[in-house]
Amino acid sequence: MTLAAQILVFAGVFVVLASAVGLLRARDLLTRLHLLTPATTLGAPLIGVGLVLVNGVHLGSGAILATVVLLAVTSPILQSATARLEARHRGEIDEDLPS
Repeated sequence: MTLAAQILVFAGVFVVLASAVGLLRARDLLTRLHLLTPATTLGAPLIGVGLVLVNGVHLGSGAILATVVLLAVTSPILQSATARLEARHRGEIDEDLPS
């Protein structure tokens, strides 16, 4: 494993573990969503790019990159929708307003 790949993978794992520790301490859903964001938008791409550097460029690397891109694109959308639904449930957002 090259040094650059090791640094990327370890940095990604550190971000994911730090987010997981924060999730254990969080009490409500909105705080948990806030703490989950770095794991999905920073940790997973760092790990994915590090794995691509280790494996070299081939079909498996394409699958890793496709998974990382899909996660990075859909995760903020899903987290935003979940937070909006929770805010509506709490009554912080008016039901009559358009989405």
